[in-house]
Amino acid sequence: MNDFGAALREWRGRRRLSQLELALRAGTTQRHVSFMENGRSTPGRGMVVRVAESLQLPLRERNALLLAAGYAPSYPETRLDDPAVKPVLDGLRRLLDGHRPYPAVVVDRFGDLVAANDALDLLTEGVAPELLEPPVNVLRMALHPRGMAPRIVNFDDWARHVLERPRQANARAPHERHEAMLAELAGYLPGPLAPAPDHLGFAVPLRLRTPLGELRLITAITTFATAVDVTISELRLETFLPADQATAEALAGPQ
Repeated sequence: MNDFGAALREWRGRRRLSQLELALRAGTTQRHVSFMENGRSTPGRGMVVRVAESLQLPLRERNALLLAAGYAPSYPETRLDDPAVKPVLDGLRRLLDGHRPYPAVVVDRFGDLVAANDALDLLTEGVAPELLEPPVNVLRMALHPRGMAPRIVNFDDWARHVLERPRQANARAPHERHEAMLAELAGYLPGPLAPAPDHLGFAVPLRLRTPLGELRLITAITTFATAVDVTISELRLETFLPADQATAEALAGPQ
């Protein structure tokens, strides 16, 4: 079995697809999928791309599959400081500014902070200075005992939500840093998480103690669904929204 065949079989297993199911999605035959996996057939570039799309691989992993098959990557990976990315970052900063007075952040695939609006101060108040040294990791900041953790009223519920992020990311595209982050975050928990309540409402809120009183915030995540650049496809815009009228009024300030 060649590198491509081994990678194809592994990804198909991770997605829990049979050879026939993958063949139907990719517009080929089960026999061809079998031959590609055992190295009896060398796929063309177009077939590799179709298979990667059918497996719903992130762009980074699609490039890796192309390389395993002996082809050059299709999707560029542009550095965030490259001038070509400036229009994207400028647009994100406008979104961040437009979301005030509510906090909003842009993070990469590992939860490292790329940009934020000044309302982030609401979340970082009291956080230890070393956790705010670049690169700031928002997952670590959320659960670290010298981070936001002491001010989170519903710590177990929120910790469960935070841990789910790297779990899902690692399921989509396994990486040793996701696994290391999961182990690190689990180490910040004071003990086993309490069982999830039967009813959490329409979304898990972040209940945060602040000088304005207890605030209840929910989050929304936006991604670039049409991105064809690896770096841009991995950016996440996370916005915090008031979960009740009292929080909205507190953050709006005096009228």
